[in-house]
Amino acid sequence: MQFTKDDWMRRLLALGLPALVVVLLAGCGGSSHSSSHAAATAPPSTPSTTPAVTATTPAATTTTAATPTTQTSAAPVGLPLCRAATLSLSYLGGQGATGHGELGFALHNTSSYTCSTYGYPGIQFLDQAGHALPTTPTHTTQDFFGSLPRVPLTVAPGASVSFRLGVTHGVTSSAGCTTAYGLQVIPPNDTATLRTAIGNGGAYECQTATVSPLQRGTAAYP
Repeated sequence: MQFTKDDWMRRLLALGLPALVVVLLAGCGGSSHSSSHAAATAPPSTPSTTPAVTATTPAATTTTAATPTTQTSAAPVGLPLCRAATLSLSYLGGQGATGHGELGFALHNTSSYTCSTYGYPGIQFLDQAGHALPTTPTHTTQDFFGSLPRVPLTVAPGASVSFRLGVTHGVTSSAGCTTAYGLQVIPPNDTATLRTAIGNGGAYECQTATVSPLQRGTAAYP
């Protein structure tokens, strides 16, 4: 007696075998039934989801260049700067009191045009042979002899500006003190130098010197 597939199924169910055996046996049928069943029972593919990403653009920033604080105003605008090539340097004189010496100097405009200047000259004391002496300048608007402001200046052809130096005569100390026979000067806004002799046998100085800002005419050493 031959049993069909359905007969086997009924007998297995009657015996109470697990449903898994039933499924396995059912899968043993023809290839067309197996493939259609697999396609029907396969779980639907789940599309992958990627969390949305929000790009954040940093707020734009504005950078402001630092403002120089070395001076409160500059030389007048629209005029060429007074430079060593069109200037000459001269000694105005010297005087002293209570151990302090005052030396006056002038810068003359030798060009045919008006130039502008502002601030402090650079200085270097010189010995009798023209060699540099140790020099420590201090720029100041208030020295032993009074107050002189920083002012923008225009210098016409043939006109002058002046500055003064304050030196110590070395009454209380002779360390580093010597006689300066000349002065080397660098005008403001320049790197070139000018030289002049210090008259009346030179000036006794002790390395340090106060330097005034440039003034109109000979106002720094009246």
